[in-house]
Amino acid sequence: MNRIPQIQALRALAAVLVVIYHAKVTSGGYIGVDIFYVISGFLITGLLLRELDGSGSLNLKAFYLRRIKRLLPTSFFVLFVTAIITWIVYPSTLRHDLGKDVAAAGAYVSNYLFALWQMDYQNLNATPSVVIHYWSLAVEEQFYLFWPFIILALYRYGARRAVFYGVTGMTAVSFSLSLYLTSREPIWSFYSLPTRAWELGIGALLLFIPRRIRFSSNYGWIALALILYGTLAFTDKTPFPGTAALVPVLGTAFAIASFSNWPKAMNRVGNLKVVQWLGEISYPLYLWHWPVLVIPSVAWGRSLQAYELLFCVLLTALLADLTHRFIEDPIRYSKPQPRLIVKSGATATAVSLALGASIYFSFDDSITLDNGRAYSVGEIIKRPAIYDDNCHVNNGQTLSPECTYGERGAKKKIVLFGDSHAAQWFPAMERLASEYKFELISLTKSACPGPAVQKVDSGEYKNADCFAWRDNSFDRIAELKPYAVIFSGFQHFEVPDGYSTRREWWQAGQRRTLDALRGNATHIVYITDTPHPQQDIPACLAGGVISDCDDTERSEPISIPGLKAIDPTPWLCTSKCSSVINELVAYRDGSHISIAMSESLTQPLSAALKRLGVL
Repeated sequence: MNRIPQIQALRALAAVLVVIYHAKVTSGGYIGVDIFYVISGFLITGLLLRELDGSGSLNLKAFYLRRIKRLLPTSFFVLFVTAIITWIVYPSTLRHDLGKDVAAAGAYVSNYLFALWQMDYQNLNATPSVVIHYWSLAVEEQFYLFWPFIILALYRYGARRAVFYGVTGMTAVSFSLSLYLTSREPIWSFYSLPTRAWELGIGALLLFIPRRIRFSSNYGWIALALILYGTLAFTDKTPFPGTAALVPVLGTAFAIASFSNWPKAMNRVGNLKVVQWLGEISYPLYLWHWPVLVIPSVAWGRSLQAYELLFCVLLTALLADLTHRFIEDPIRYSKPQPRLIVKSGATATAVSLALGASIYFSFDDSITLDNGRAYSVGEIIKRPAIYDDNCHVNNGQTLSPECTYGERGAKKKIVLFGDSHAAQWFPAMERLASEYKFELISLTKSACPGPAVQKVDSGEYKNADCFAWRDNSFDRIAELKPYAVIFSGFQHFEVPDGYSTRREWWQAGQRRTLDALRGNATHIVYITDTPHPQQDIPACLAGGVISDCDDTERSEPISIPGLKAIDPTPWLCTSKCSSVINELVAYRDGSHISIAMSESLTQPLSAALKRLGVL
């Protein structure tokens, strides 16, 4: 099949968008994956239909051998090199997750396992998976596994007409499922084949456009405008795929449908040698870019500077070109015996699984810091008991269970209320409950701060859930009439439109909560937010040097009249906010204080509550 320059240009655009997105140049460059899907649906279905039209059947064996030769050598090579390098340079405390991720990528089911492990591609945590980008490759491989059989069955049933109606129906069902799950289970909607198949289906349906229909050059400009809009307007907060994915999918569809009549300027740019070269190396470029960007960031325990990002992008292009020249093309155009291809594919998969297992079992829980102290990472990252008791509720839940601690049944009752930044004070509050003989009631929910702020809806987070949970909690507090309500919240979320400053936004939420609590508790106490780490502290400390991790910033102590405020920052910061205080690791991740630190702050918290008349 002759190469279509316009398709190569689209491939180049897709790969570049993903690369610059992860290099933090654009906010919506992740739509490059959707461009790839439409292209794949168009090309693969075209190959299948041409074979069916010519012979009335499909040589499935030849099809899958071509797919193995086309995809597996490059993906295995990049995965193998990435795994070995990260095994060497990553702290041993990260090897459990690294081993699981490598095995998942090697088994071609990483999309479902990453969804199961709640790895959000749009909102990667402080220590992102070095192979998370393999999810999109897994989706394509799963598509190739089923698609030839579907097309063959439809064609035998009613030739091209049946294929058209069958693909249309499957595309409609997949799109409907994508819409449904994007609002309810966004992680699964993002990663799964059934919710992404419609994008490949759109590419397939382009083959059924009657030849008499010619698309004007205006469609090329429309395509470019849609893709640019998605690249610049979409962010990590955009619900995706859902309706938003229509923008890059339709843009790519218009570009493919009109490629024989692209505007001269687009053709001129698309035919540039550098663009065609990027299209040629787009597959290894995609595979290399993420580990090249992530490995140094994790190894150094910090974000990369602009010049470092530029160097990594250039290194990605070099590695992609070398991989294309010496691995991808030579193997792709070779003609080995089918048995050798199958054996090689099976061996590559087995090696990937074995490598993942080896990395996993080389995990070491202990870290030794330059102060001479040794720590267990497992102990550092432990969460308060209310997580294990299912008392700290999560996304989608709007009602806290009956969770009481301390002196159960005591006349004096104190409520701990808010999100995980309220829950981080539970170890200290539980000790106080035992010491001062009061009943402690836990009402906490992830990502729902005690101040009733309106946040930006993102991923599985829904404002409606938080407000419903707060209303239920306020009703329960009104019934309890506790002696005190102690609440807190993480104040570093994105500030929504309509507020000029973070302080204004946060105080508006505090007023809502104070109005709801006033009259229902003798004391209403607000603990201002703890200092805000700039990185995952245990992962950083795994490098052994404390000073590398001492870049935690102070949180502004925001409060309003009517609240009895406690500022914990002086307990955690002096001239700097250190990651290790009095030989205790201060934070269990990139946000929350550790259980040990919370317990160590029992006395200063007790003194503050005494000063306010609570104890």
